[in-house]
Amino acid sequence: MKKNIGNNDRTIRLILGSIIVIVGMLYGSWLGLIGLVPILTALIGWCPLYMPFGISTCRAKAVN
Repeated sequence: MKKNIGNNDRTIRLILGSIIVIVGMLYGSWLGLIGLVPILTALIGWCPLYMPFGISTCRAKAVN
């Protein structure tokens, strides 16, 4: 499993996922669990939805 999520993408996912979870908890809604998806993908650094489209937000490593 090759990482396809860069640092900026990870930060955005963590922030938005946390907000969704907190709002779900405040309103007592199970929909807040949806926020766990972006948090999980940020933590593992891989998004399955990026694969079919060939998307990667990781920076390319410099070749010497």
